[in-house]
Formats: sequence, C-alpha cells, structure tokens
Amino acid sequence: MSDHASLISRYLPALQKLYGADEQAYQQACKRYLQLEDLFFQVFPAASTRTDVRFYSTPGRSEILGNHTDHQKGHVICASISLDIIAAVQPTDTGVIRLHSEGYNQLIEVNLNDLAVKEAEFGKSAALIRGIVHKMQEEGLKIGGFDACVISNVPGGSGLSSSAAFEVLLVTIIDDLYNGNQLSPLQRAQISQYAENVYFNKPCGLMDQCGTSFGGLIALDFADSKQIKVKQLANPLTSSNYRLLITKTGGSHADLTADYAAIPAEMKEVAHCFGKNYLAEVPAADFWRRLGQLREQVSDRALLRAFHFFQEEERVAQAISALERQDLPAFFAVVRASGLSSALLLQNIYSNHAPLQQGVSLALALSEKVLQGQGACRVHGGGFAGTIQAYVPTELVEKYRETLEQVLGQGSVYDLQIRPYGSINLANLL
Repeated sequence: MSDHASLISRYLPALQKLYGADEQAYQQACKRYLQLEDLFFQVFPAASTRTDVRFYSTPGRSEILGNHTDHQKGHVICASISLDIIAAVQPTDTGVIRLHSEGYNQLIEVNLNDLAVKEAEFGKSAALIRGIVHKMQEEGLKIGGFDACVISNVPGGSGLSSSAAFEVLLVTIIDDLYNGNQLSPLQRAQISQYAENVYFNKPCGLMDQCGTSFGGLIALDFADSKQIKVKQLANPLTSSNYRLLITKTGGSHADLTADYAAIPAEMKEVAHCFGKNYLAEVPAADFWRRLGQLREQVSDRALLRAFHFFQEEERVAQAISALERQDLPAFFAVVRASGLSSALLLQNIYSNHAPLQQGVSLALALSEKVLQGQGACRVHGGGFAGTIQAYVPTELVEKYRETLEQVLGQGSVYDLQIRPYGSINLANLL
C-alpha cells in the first residue's frame, strides 16, 4: 500500500452514502478505492509530492423496460446500478490526458492540441477521450490535462454499459476539474454519445449514457433527440423482499452486428410506409388499421417487430404507473409481458444465424424453474446473446445463483442495487 493510502480516508462518509446500503459492499468498496489510490501513485510516482487527487465514480446501467424502443424515439425505463467505474485523478498543466486502466499495460496519452478524428483509433479508448475533449471545447467549455487511473467492476459485453460509463466518467472529470460542474446530466450524456458516434465510430442511442449520468430509476422520452425528457421514479425494491439480478449467459456479441442492425432497420421500413422515419411518429391506430396492406409492403418479421414497439410503448406507461403506485405485482406482470414480447415478436432471444446457441433462452428457462411464478425475468438489453434480468425473492437468491451458475459458470450472476447517484466526484457527497 502506498504512503498516500490515507488520502481516501477523508472520503469515507461519501463511500458510506454511495455503497453503505450493504455492509459487505461498503467494505469491498473501501478496499477498491485503496487499491485505486495505490495504483495511481505506482503509475504516476511524480504525483506523490502532491495531494490534489480527486476520486470519481460512474455507475453502469440496467435497462428496466422499453426493449429496443429508444432508437424509434420511444420510451424507456432504466436505472443506474451498484457496479461502477472508479477513478483517481490529478489535474496537470501539460496539455495532455494520460489514463491507465487496471489490467491494461498501455498508458493512453492524448495531446489536447490534436483533436481531429483518427480512423486508426476507431474502437479504442483514445478515440473517446479525444472526441469528448473536442466536443466540450466546441461547446465553449474549458479543457485541460490530467493524469488518471481507473478500475472497473462493470463487466464488458454484459449489457450493463461499461463503455457508456467510461465516456460519462471522462466528461464528469473534465467538467469538474475545469468547469465547476456546469453541465447537466443530459448534456454529459449527449457529449458522450457524440464521442462514441463520431470518434469511436459506433452508432448508439442515448439511453446508456443517460442511465449512467443521471442516477436512480428514470423514465426517458426520446421523442425529441435534442431535449430528452427525463422523469425520476422511486425505487420500488428499496423496501421490498426482491433483489435485482443480472446473469451473463455466455456467447459473444462480435458476430451479432447484423442481428442488431436489422431491428431498427425493419422497424423503420414499417415507418416509411407511412412517410415517417420512426415508429413513434406513426399513430398506433393507423398501424393496426393498415396491417393487411402493410403485409404486402414489408416482411412479416418487420410487422411483428412493429407490433412489439407499439405494445412496448403501452407497457412502459403501465410500468411507470405501477412504480408510482409502488405496486410490485403489477410491475412484475408488465416485465413478464415485455419479456414474452421480446421473445415472440421482437425475436432477440437468440440469433437465427446461430440457432443452436441459445444461452439467453436457457438462462430464462432456468430462471422460470426457480422462480415458479414469483418475481419476473426477461432478456436484458440488446439481446441475441449476453445477459438476462430477474427480480428474485430474497429467500430464493442463493438457490437462484446456485442453479444458474451450475450451468452458466461461476460468477455469472450479479446481485445488484439501484443506486441513487449518477456520475459523481466523491467530494460532492461530503
């Protein structure tokens, strides 16, 4: 442990607020931050003579309801979760951002005098840093260099938005260091999305970044992409006997690009039949009335996916109402209906290109066997491979974990909390 391990001690009240709902989670968090601080002074030994190190935390996110509706300007419910990316940061006057991620040998360096898009950086973390700095400068915000070390327990490729959390973390750091936290959570999310779209070269919506930026349980209305409407909801699990569990089912997203791209493309085919670009712009009554004609213009699968969209929009409204009433049975009923719709209509439980690989289907079948009608389970996020989500009674958590990990592997089940804080400097919790 470094001689500067005591730096984090001043933030213990903040850690208690952020992680203290569970004593074991709090103790683990304290160890993580001590590890982070030690790593920072190992990577940047010259910093050992200074104490202006700041600590940040940005959560992952879980999609609660609204499966594949955001890209059609629909409605979504999502939540920030207790898994997070944490960072130790020290501002510098070098005009360079240097960042080290635990588990990676290479130190990322981005010169702030060179913020052009670089094709060689597509898909790399340096592209996100460069894109975020460029966008913030373009928006008239101050920028500057810093040294940072980050540690993450948000598993990559899990549908919990590890990449969005990293992006929002970077925006938060620059906003905090050089702009006195001027940006709203939505602005932080939009800057992050820009970097991923333009510099990282990956099309993405805004849900993931919003989920990590705002904190808590939120309802999102994507009708106006420039001004997303956000509604904070009460967390119904706080005083309940249920836990939110996410399970990694195995499989890779690497070969699923065509599957993911087909969903918005086919939904838009239906919207184009009405002269619109997005299904949210099409009145549901018009869709149902013209269904027979539409079958002559688009594929049956496109129609089924449009079915899912219009009915999922209704389910999001029903879920919001149930959450506001703190009516968990009604909420679980909507979640189950949404999961069934994703399986039968949206058809994102497994890939038609690899029909023998059905990890998500297997995990859902195992979940149903354990739950026996209690709580709810459903595919999580984009689907085809990846994760499932389940609301499990506390007394069944260990049985659920044992049953699924026996088939899907040790450590595949994550027991999560919905955390009330989004991306934050720990000092703001003191």
